[in-house]
Amino acid sequence: MLWLAEPEYERRTIRQILHGGLLDGVVVASTLMDDPIVNSLHESQMPFILIGRHPTLDVNYVDVDNFQAGRDATQHLLRLGRKGVATVTGPQNMIAGSDRYQGYLRALQDRNQPFHPELVTEGDFTEEGGYQAMLQLIPTKPDAVFVASDTMAIGALRALREAELLVPDDIALVSHDDMPIASKVNPPLTTIRQQPQHLGSVAVNTLINVIQHPGSASRHVTLATELVIRSSCGAISE
Repeated sequence: MLWLAEPEYERRTIRQILHGGLLDGVVVASTLMDDPIVNSLHESQMPFILIGRHPTLDVNYVDVDNFQAGRDATQHLLRLGRKGVATVTGPQNMIAGSDRYQGYLRALQDRNQPFHPELVTEGDFTEEGGYQAMLQLIPTKPDAVFVASDTMAIGALRALREAELLVPDDIALVSHDDMPIASKVNPPLTTIRQQPQHLGSVAVNTLINVIQHPGSASRHVTLATELVIRSSCGAISE
């Protein structure tokens, strides 16, 4: 079994995977929507599973409910009375980034809130990306932001400190992932908890089942997430 965690692969590497004869199955993580290895694996007879659903292909996958996560995070900010809720999205060519953004949009619809395109900036799941995205949002004067990852949220906090804006007094913030650092930054991050180790173990066990039962229907496993409330959103913390 092989675990691939990079979003891009050389064609020679793909050929070695498919025709090397040494593998029973492949786990593919961090895929782009148009990742060539997914198409190649889909056309082959090699058992494989994605961590993260595919937007068009009927393939085996294990994912968290990123759409509901984005919806829950945004609804939480709206329930707290925030009106100008912005978002720093993940990359829109990655399904997790796209699904979390779609969840944000649905939450606005749920509460009959208008959509303002100037309140949306795209990040790249890095701290620097979150910093730059927040710098773009500050002039629009949001009173809350859903940031699509904890790593980007750390960069966003830095931008807000430099602008002398207080979290959560001036801008409430909710992020995604619940990485260990999320509870240690100042202020601690309200965030969507997912369990990457559990996600990985479910992916491996599901792939083993696929290998043991060739020709069966594709497995689609979606794991729930959990909103963890801390002080960055302005609600009562844990």
